[in-house]
Amino acid sequence: MLNKKFFIENTKTLIYALIIAIILRSLLIQPFYIPSSSMEPNLLVGDRLFVTKYSYGYSKHSFPFSPPLFKGRIFSSIPERGDVIVFKTPADNRTDYIKRLIGLPGDKIQFIDSNLYINNTEILKSRVSKKDEIFCGKKKINVFTFEEILSNQKKHKTVYLKNFPYENSDKFIVPNDHYFFLGDNRDCSKDSRFLSSVGYVHKDNLVGKAQFIFFSTDKSIGNFFTFWKWNKSIRFDRFFKKIN
Repeated sequence: MLNKKFFIENTKTLIYALIIAIILRSLLIQPFYIPSSSMEPNLLVGDRLFVTKYSYGYSKHSFPFSPPLFKGRIFSSIPERGDVIVFKTPADNRTDYIKRLIGLPGDKIQFIDSNLYINNTEILKSRVSKKDEIFCGKKKINVFTFEEILSNQKKHKTVYLKNFPYENSDKFIVPNDHYFFLGDNRDCSKDSRFLSSVGYVHKDNLVGKAQFIFFSTDKSIGNFFTFWKWNKSIRFDRFFKKIN
């Protein structure tokens, strides 16, 4: 009798804990893992970060498996240019992408001679290094690192290939209720420039705002099972780093 009661009470506790976890994950904050190098040098493969779900309100994509609980967005607020945002890619409405918000509804976005233009105004950038090496997938590439200053004075680092960078593009005109995103690793990012696979992102596809990194590991050095390499594979200097 005692064992049965003990089992029932522990089962209830687990169920309550699961419900609380689902509520927290759906409404407040959710962890995400960085699987690619498209946001280098600001986000590295192996970074784990927290994303606040309440920053832009809620849509069906705020919840696990995107259930059609309601249409549109509730308690919505407008994201700021330069925010780093997780969204569901329009190609399948399932895959999570993380990129930097560059274009707001109605904006005109274009690259001319590797310079970014928003509404026919060149975005200021200044080189902060002569040459860096970063990853593009599993391959290292030589890049120049720049500090970019958006029209709202938000600053962030971007990188462009040293040789044969992305130079010119057509003019992208952002539709109503949509946003235009770019990766900070400009020559190694599938983003809104690729209209057939990402393109313009509807406001309902926004999941949340990336806030800070809480853990980071370099898998090229070691993993969870190679504990004798933890002191080298864990990037302690990235713990609790705010995402700009």
